[in-house]
Amino acid sequence: MKILLLGKNGQVGWELQRALCVLGELTALDRHPVSTAYGTLAGDLSDLVGLRETIRAVAPDVIVNAAAYTAVDKAETERELARTVNALASQVMAEEAKRLDALLVHYSTDYVFDGAGTAPWKETDAVAPVNYYGATKLEGEELIVGSGCKHLIFRTSWVYAARGNNFAKTMLRLARERTTLNVIADQIGVPTGAELLADVAAVALQKTLVNPALCGIYHLAPAGETSWHAYAKYVIEFAREKGELLAVETIEPIATTQYPTPASRPLNSRLATEKLRNAFSLHLPDWQSGVTRMLMEALNK
Repeated sequence: MKILLLGKNGQVGWELQRALCVLGELTALDRHPVSTAYGTLAGDLSDLVGLRETIRAVAPDVIVNAAAYTAVDKAETERELARTVNALASQVMAEEAKRLDALLVHYSTDYVFDGAGTAPWKETDAVAPVNYYGATKLEGEELIVGSGCKHLIFRTSWVYAARGNNFAKTMLRLARERTTLNVIADQIGVPTGAELLADVAAVALQKTLVNPALCGIYHLAPAGETSWHAYAKYVIEFAREKGELLAVETIEPIATTQYPTPASRPLNSRLATEKLRNAFSLHLPDWQSGVTRMLMEALNK
């Protein structure tokens, strides 16, 4: 099996390199040209012509897209670039997957929903993005589905990884510098580790290649829910228990309205995962277990 991975150096892409390399011949690319068995190739999603040429050169059985434009606030002004990367590049991948009869694995976001209510979002719920980033990710989904290619689309939320920057590491840094932190308490969701996103994709794509009826959109996040405020408290209390010297004394809960940003954020990012768990016979761990593993790695550096 030939697998083409795009976005290899992002949080999810880094973990996918590990998870996918045992499944077949893996060609892993980022936006910069590198020498491969198929010549010098790049996986730059902003270059649609080059992206199509890359896919045709590799002719993979599976395309896994872990690349995206994820700067939510900047997307409000960098609209053309955000749409090219998140929507139009998805169309190119889908068209080429259809032509090759390949499977396209793609990641999306809870931001396709408006964040209303308190119930976890199901795959069948009405979509209504509240920011341009969400709109581009939704368009990407629709272009993939509309192409008729075999596809797995995983919507997820609050992604983090041990590698690179993330919310938990930012909280720890600020907790060392400040006595008081103000953290949003009215956005509810689930921190999702890149490791989990990669491992589930590896399991799901193997089963879907055998049974294409499993193709579709799935919600993927660990069990449980939390707010950014409670997440921050969990991280800081864990670090203190491990002997970290922190200056912070108070972690104040604030409303989203007290922290205005160029792009609106949904208040309800809960995702219902029954469809995924039933289709692929998966057990999803609680969110704390993944965060704990990430913190142990971060604190031991």
